[in-house]
Amino acid sequence: MGRNKAFLELDGRSLIEIVIERMASVCAEVLIVAGDARPYATLGVPVIEDRFRGVGVLGGLHAGLKAASHDLVLAVACDMPFLNPDLLRAFTRLAEGFDVAVLRQGENVEPLHAAYRRACLPAIETAIRAHRRRIISFFPHVRVRYVTLEDVAPFDPELRSFRNVNTPQELEAAQAE
Repeated sequence: MGRNKAFLELDGRSLIEIVIERMASVCAEVLIVAGDARPYATLGVPVIEDRFRGVGVLGGLHAGLKAASHDLVLAVACDMPFLNPDLLRAFTRLAEGFDVAVLRQGENVEPLHAAYRRACLPAIETAIRAHRRRIISFFPHVRVRYVTLEDVAPFDPELRSFRNVNTPQELEAAQAE
């Protein structure tokens, strides 16, 4: 996109503001995790900087879990303007008895609309130290519930919650909605 997607505007509000509002309707605590906290300082929620720099989303997940006050964390991307609070609540229920609850469609998973427990921290740290950067690289070492389309359909049959704004065309489509 050529700039920080979190601050792209949709209906006069930044994507990150929309995400914060949706998450606050579900979560007792909302944190932003970023490599650089400065751009997010005025948003009214705590901003956590990555402890492990240069390892991408896995480092961000680690930082968020480490800073969280609660055992279970919902992790979403900053560019998901159509988050469905009922579906987010469902993910917390689907995580009961598991360390991770994540949507899987075939071989693809959606790791940034998922629930994670703090119990994942040792496995994440091990993956980072082994130079494994994919967010799913620690999954074999924790209890994962792969959420199905059938689990999601009652809350979000069109899977709008999982839509990201990654291109100018996707931003245009989101604005049209």
